[in-house]
Amino acid sequence: MEREQSIKAVRGSFLDITRTVQHPEEIEGHLRFIKDGLLIVRDGRVEWFGDWEEGHHQIPDSIRVRDYSGKMIVPGFIDTHIHYPQCEMVGAYGEQLLDWLNKHTFPAEKRYNDLEYAREMSAFFIKQLLRNGTTTALVFGTVHPESVEALFESARHINMRMIAGKVMMDRNAPDYLLDTAESSYSQTKALIERWHNNGRLLYAITPRFAPTSSPEQLEMVQRLRQEYPDVYLHTHLSENKDEVAWVKALYPERTSYLDVYHHYGMTGRKSVFAHCVHLEDAEWDCLHQTQSSIAFCPTSNLYLGSGLFNLPNAWRKKVRVGMGTDIGAGTTFNMLQTLNEAYKIMQLQGYRLSAYEAFYLATLGGADALGLADTIGNFNLGKEADFVVLEPTATPLQQLRYDNSKTLMDKLFVMMTLGDDRSIYRTYVDGRLVYERT
Repeated sequence: MEREQSIKAVRGSFLDITRTVQHPEEIEGHLRFIKDGLLIVRDGRVEWFGDWEEGHHQIPDSIRVRDYSGKMIVPGFIDTHIHYPQCEMVGAYGEQLLDWLNKHTFPAEKRYNDLEYAREMSAFFIKQLLRNGTTTALVFGTVHPESVEALFESARHINMRMIAGKVMMDRNAPDYLLDTAESSYSQTKALIERWHNNGRLLYAITPRFAPTSSPEQLEMVQRLRQEYPDVYLHTHLSENKDEVAWVKALYPERTSYLDVYHHYGMTGRKSVFAHCVHLEDAEWDCLHQTQSSIAFCPTSNLYLGSGLFNLPNAWRKKVRVGMGTDIGAGTTFNMLQTLNEAYKIMQLQGYRLSAYEAFYLATLGGADALGLADTIGNFNLGKEADFVVLEPTATPLQQLRYDNSKTLMDKLFVMMTLGDDRSIYRTYVDGRLVYERT
């Protein structure tokens, strides 16, 4: 796609984390806040970043400075688990996971064999991500290849960093949503060949979860992983106690839920497991040893009554974690609101989630969970220029609290607990303005 200009200059207050960490106490030592900063972007990448006074003389005379003084500019939010076909059934009433899938999710996903319908919903989905400051997402499609074709088409139009995959599901679901072990292999293979590393697009092999895949289908997942070792693996793990018991009944020869996946070669550096609420000690150890990642989805875990994710244990076990909104069991696209729910889940477990830790999980920590920490997640030179301009005083209540906030931590925490889509002033993808609040 063509750019408006190859060079952009952005002025404002900038906040990011300069490097990945293995303990939350390390985050503050790598926090970078520049009250009056300058970001110079060339061809979608960070060319210069630092204090305005040090850098403004490097701006070519022909380039207009986008001045966001009074705003806070942060790296684009990274959503490590979300279902785009579930947009239309967000807020479905009254069920926990397994009944919720059968009564609400599966019927909603039925229509995505229609490419035009999938295109319509893909466009809606991406607009919602951008208006909420999310610039990278790891996304479930449906069992239909058309769902992924449409999503990648929409993301490619704005050169958005997007990871997605066709659901693989050959049992324990309605007939109208089932594929077969062989068809899931051939369709996924074709999608990988067409879309993986196509611009900023990446592919994720996507079995829904162990109960809806036969051993034969998981063997096909393993085969795909061997043939395409640089693609992602994205699935669910230990979200709900009934789900865990079901997996153990379906795979009695395996020692645990995660052992099913591990047996079929599905763990690894580019494997992301959503939820992980009810893990056993051996599963934590396996995640660490295989360098697999977790998507923490606080809003959906609360909404479906699934349980409380043990974030402190993830730090102790040195397992990478990113944040997931998990639309449509999650009820918001907004990462600020998602972090607000994460704080409450931690409070219920006697752990105080700081604003800095939350912010890390939603940016550079999420990038690390996706194996993209060298590419996105902060303003280091050479990184892809995805960022969000936040309005800390978007509402009268936020203004009041901001006026009474004494420290940067206070201001960020207020934004995290009171913020929503009104706090997203501008969103930039690939160095280009793609959303502005009206």
